[in-house]
Amino acid sequence: MSVTLLHSPLEPLHIELGGRMVDFAGWYMPVMYGSILDEHHAVRKEVGIFDISHMGQFIVRGPGAGEWLDRMLANEVARLADGEGQYTFLLNERGGVIDDLILYREAADTYFLVVNASMIDADFAWLHARLDAGVELINESDLWAGMAVQGPRSQELFAAVHPGEGLPVRNGIARLANGAVVCRTGYTGEDGFEYFCLAAEGVAAFRAFVEGGAAPCGLGARDSLRLEMCYPLNGNDLSPERTPLEAGLGFFVALDKGDFVGRDVLLKQKAEGLQRKLVAIEYTDKGAPPRAHYPVLDAGGQVIGELSSGVPSPSTGKGIGMAYLPIDFTKPGTPVQIDVRGRHFPAVVVKKPFYKPSPVSA
Repeated sequence: MSVTLLHSPLEPLHIELGGRMVDFAGWYMPVMYGSILDEHHAVRKEVGIFDISHMGQFIVRGPGAGEWLDRMLANEVARLADGEGQYTFLLNERGGVIDDLILYREAADTYFLVVNASMIDADFAWLHARLDAGVELINESDLWAGMAVQGPRSQELFAAVHPGEGLPVRNGIARLANGAVVCRTGYTGEDGFEYFCLAAEGVAAFRAFVEGGAAPCGLGARDSLRLEMCYPLNGNDLSPERTPLEAGLGFFVALDKGDFVGRDVLLKQKAEGLQRKLVAIEYTDKGAPPRAHYPVLDAGGQVIGELSSGVPSPSTGKGIGMAYLPIDFTKPGTPVQIDVRGRHFPAVVVKKPFYKPSPVSA
């Protein structure tokens, strides 16, 4: 059966720049331009740019928007002041993760949500079915082009492309004079920002950042960068069958704020103790590249889980991955093995993250 791929408004520029295009979550996107390794190091050492036009953008507005979002999402929306954002979760009634997303408060009655590409329709339908009277939910995903500019030189690049305008504070949001939305967030651990503009203006905006010095980067480097930081990928490290507590992301769940979807299950899970937890695993020697779904074995060779994500880490030179393991195997220093097509490679549970970048300035 043929699959109709979705296309980024930046696609012509990716092809012009030599991007190797692949199917990613139903989108035709660049996995790399030249070398995943080079693109990874460009972000860690200088500045790179990624197409994130496949991500979804929702607007929520109305006099009761904040209160409604607080019941729909796991983090505490009421903590946000104008211009601030937070990482949060859309949960099902079992406390499992439907999606992880970023929520920004632009005003007391206006919020900007960035959701995962593969979950746009599902998230919108789920939220719309629970909408309060007087609250408006708008899917603007088709209107926007998006790009993530990441790396130690990102502030310098923004100043060169948008002289006289400033970036918002870390995790903040602002609207620029040209109508673009800039968010001081990212998925790499480095300083940077995410830039959203009208789809028709996307190619020019992306080109301006590249001409200013940003290395075009594809999905391959995006995956290795985020995994070095132990940032989860929805559909791999997060799923409707796993809770944020099991994923080690309880910091982003406000159990004390009052009722929200899935709260009762999470309170019970916290009280009874976790049975499994998402841990970071690192090879102790050279080995075949770790990938999602490779079995994880204990020291005696018994299967105790499987990798939810895995890559060779360009920054550490080691194979790294994450996996949900029984709680008795989650302590850092616990020896495990990764089964790669019948070959067992020694590894160890380590403290998150695998890599610590330079501190991000405000």
